[in-house]
Amino acid sequence: SRVAGYRNFATKLWNAARFCQANGIGASTTIDAPQATLAVNKWIIAETVQTIQAVDLALADYRFDGAANAIYQFVWSRFCNWYLELIKPVLSVRAEPVEARSPEHALRQAQDERSAAEETRAVAGWVLDQILVMLHPFMPFVTEELWHAQGERGELIVARWPEPQAKVDAEATSEVEWLIGLMSEIRSTRTEYSIPWKATLPLWCEEHSVRRIAAMNWKATLERITRAVALPIDPSPEVQRALDNPEPGVWVNDNRLAAQVGHGIQIPYRDATFVLGVGETIDIEAEKARLTKALDAARKEANSLAGRLANPAFVERAKPEAVEKARADHAHHAAEVERLEAALGRLG
Repeated sequence: SRVAGYRNFATKLWNAARFCQANGIGASTTIDAPQATLAVNKWIIAETVQTIQAVDLALADYRFDGAANAIYQFVWSRFCNWYLELIKPVLSVRAEPVEARSPEHALRQAQDERSAAEETRAVAGWVLDQILVMLHPFMPFVTEELWHAQGERGELIVARWPEPQAKVDAEATSEVEWLIGLMSEIRSTRTEYSIPWKATLPLWCEEHSVRRIAAMNWKATLERITRAVALPIDPSPEVQRALDNPEPGVWVNDNRLAAQVGHGIQIPYRDATFVLGVGETIDIEAEKARLTKALDAARKEANSLAGRLANPAFVERAKPEAVEKARADHAHHAAEVERLEAALGRLG
């Protein structure tokens, strides 16, 4: 299973390099990080610097397992799963900018988009090069192949080792981490309740959260990755009347109404509570019944194991591995009880 896992990792790295090639991302020409203005590029540079530092510290302590794990987690979870997804819209520069107020505005918009795409290609190429250099001691054959596929240059084994000297933008990193966390919660919620992926759902949230999404220009990305459209609170009189006299099936841009009519799933996230409007995409009552049944089963198992562990005769006489397994099973079922209780609570 471990060999299969690393085979999957090699495949993921290979596909990431192919994606870069297909989008005009080639070999980097500098050991230093490129200048970045986009938050997503500042974020990945910061993540790369932190990974280089972690790998260097682990190698200095001869903890080759720690070094391998640091680069593995970065490549899989940060670079492939998130960065390459987040930059797809940036790399797809439109031939003709939309909603331009004037020819001058259209020209400026096109120039900004081209500049963003060029910056992103430079940053992505630099990050991929750092990845290949750091991975080379652990998987030399795949990295050597990809190194030359990215551009004409010397052997990878004599390439200069990365230096963690790039300036880290803490504010940009915090904003992108906030967005990634939100999208992770939304995707987990869709999976939890078996919401069809083809359904695009409205997302209610506080005004400041909507502004935060808009300020990062990530609204389109949020919709593409999570199939959820962030909607601000509408303070119109019509909406207020609907809030005062809610009717089932009426959609209004306010999480209070969504919670009242029972058509929204609450998603608490950091300093805000989001509500994912599900409408008729799932049967709320059926979901409640399913979750309740699973909760009862998990609670029964947790209580049974808790009783066994509270029995001195079992703890003292049973084999140590049996006691340890009982503790692990109890922790698993206790966590499952918490998860299912939270899932039921989100349904209102």
